[in-house]
Amino acid sequence: MKTIHTIAAALTLALGLGNGASAETWDIATPYPEGNFHTQNIIQFTKDVDAATNGALKITVHPANSLIAHPEIKNSVRSGTIPMGEFLLGRLSNENPLFELDMLPFVVSGYDDAREMWDASRPEIQELLGRQNLRVLFSVPWPNNGIYVNSEINSTEDLRGLRFRTYNTTTDRFAELVNAVPTQVEVSDIAQAFSTGRVQGMITSAATGVAVSAWDFVDRYYAVQSFLGKNVVVVNEKMFQALPEDVRKAVLTAAAEAETRGWALSQENDAKMAGVLAEHGITVEAPSEALQAGLLKVGETMLEEWLARADAGGGSIVERLKN
Repeated sequence: MKTIHTIAAALTLALGLGNGASAETWDIATPYPEGNFHTQNIIQFTKDVDAATNGALKITVHPANSLIAHPEIKNSVRSGTIPMGEFLLGRLSNENPLFELDMLPFVVSGYDDAREMWDASRPEIQELLGRQNLRVLFSVPWPNNGIYVNSEINSTEDLRGLRFRTYNTTTDRFAELVNAVPTQVEVSDIAQAFSTGRVQGMITSAATGVAVSAWDFVDRYYAVQSFLGKNVVVVNEKMFQALPEDVRKAVLTAAAEAETRGWALSQENDAKMAGVLAEHGITVEAPSEALQAGLLKVGETMLEEWLARADAGGGSIVERLKN
């Protein structure tokens, strides 16, 4: 029924709702809580679309896996079950190595490098997803990641045997290389996973730590500055093409604005959220030289493994970032 509803919405719009008639509401699924900056950025995007189309296209945001679970969002948009969705690009690493490039630790050193990586990889990523009836509207990075634990960590050896929260094959591999035990847990389940002992540590952004009130279950955050993984917002291509031309243009304009705004919000979060963790009693500190050296070695191993899987195009992107 959901598929019928969303296709009907697209057909109704195609009959001329860009000229001011009322429209059926589209849905967009996101895995993250409403207060998360990614979700707030999407909410503003939907408001911009509403205003620019004079109400011809109204998009309802469904946060925190409330409509579709994170692992199913991409295929739900692909099939037309929902028109739009947001997901972590690195979740698709089993489909093509390029999807996990931005989650390889220590390949980029900051936002300028991350932007260069996105500009270089976007055309191929758009082509890969386009083959699946998906149009990339915009992408926004997470702030840099750090390690959350309840004990002092002086080297990667201190992570040995720790039940470690992961969320895709790339973070699984990271956990394996530091001899931790990878345990996949969605953001919405992090607090419960820690409280039940299912996990004892994790690597994620300070923004996520604040969103899940990490101070309730951990007391240390090591700002290792590992990677800036990106989320992408996609729309079902057939449903998008069914929209009137003026509505399509409005969506693309709002998407470009959302990408610019989202990158700025990510940088603001990167600067502020570690402070919020500290305000709530978490010890925020830089890694020791030994820990950083061990993590860099892990990053080198993961990059070598990735280059062995990637095609020449992927390798050229990495070479450009090195120069």
